[in-house]
Amino acid sequence: MKVFRFLLFPLAILYDFVTRVRNLFFDTGVFKRTAFDIPILIVGNLSLGGTGKTPQIEYLVRMLQEKYAVSILSRGYKRNTKGFILVNEGHSAQDVGDEPLQYYKKFKKIHVAVDANRVAGITKLMHSVKPEVLLLDDAFQHRKVQGSCVILLTKWDALFVDDYLVPSGNLRESQYGANRADIIVVTKCPKDLSLRQQEVIRLKLSSFQKRIFFTSISYASAILGSKAMSTSALKDFNVLLITGIANPIPLSAYLESLAVKFDHLKYGDHHHFSEKDIRSIQTKFNAMEAPKMILTTEKDYVRLVDVLAEISYLPIETSFLNKEGQAFEEYITPYLK
Repeated sequence: MKVFRFLLFPLAILYDFVTRVRNLFFDTGVFKRTAFDIPILIVGNLSLGGTGKTPQIEYLVRMLQEKYAVSILSRGYKRNTKGFILVNEGHSAQDVGDEPLQYYKKFKKIHVAVDANRVAGITKLMHSVKPEVLLLDDAFQHRKVQGSCVILLTKWDALFVDDYLVPSGNLRESQYGANRADIIVVTKCPKDLSLRQQEVIRLKLSSFQKRIFFTSISYASAILGSKAMSTSALKDFNVLLITGIANPIPLSAYLESLAVKFDHLKYGDHHHFSEKDIRSIQTKFNAMEAPKMILTTEKDYVRLVDVLAEISYLPIETSFLNKEGQAFEEYITPYLK
């Protein structure tokens, strides 16, 4: 695989040239950028995915929803529809995408919309629901919108400074794109990541001169869905684990740490589960010995709950290392004015 990616390096150089020219046109005003009269927080990354954008957006919602009228705008990745949609109870993941539907079902005080045209989507949101703060999901490369604060995510063990552009690596654009960020959040860190290890990461990112925070992913203490129980009770079941996310390794490792007996069916990120997939899952589940259950991620749950009668999910949340959650909020606050 590494040899194959090395052979594709000339294409990465060409891709780098194209993205640099595009960014230059935005920086110099050749391509138009639109500003709005409300605070807009942009969350995104330089890599192809798996950095934890969804739990970071959810963290921002929890932080802001009691003080502001919050809306989220997403492109609605892999949805079967086009144009602007304000998410409601009648929509499915096929209509609006799995992440927007997850946000909508999880947070009742906010509005969620999808539109690939971010400028048009924001304009329609401002006319329809009048948000006081807008969160743009996965919009680091969507430069037509002038954000108030740009939050760049990078995984602690796959930093963008250690990666290459596609197709030789996983970067959507050169690492120098990080200069557009206001904050860099190092995500999915082990909870016991030492201060010394953090300092090594800070040094690697120091040339960008950005405020750096470290976060980790926490798994919930309770399973939700058709079987609601404490997470510790999973060890008493034969579990069929279904994942359609970019990186399921942390979840499977977590279940192993709990001594859970499970079979793992892996699908691609944002996988659209076909009727054949559902039949295959159901057949495998029927053949398992009781007591048994189907477990999935929260993102996959919104796509599977209507087609699988017995399915539960394990929620996750992002938390800040070094007790810096308050410092993060204080750093964000000026951008909200």
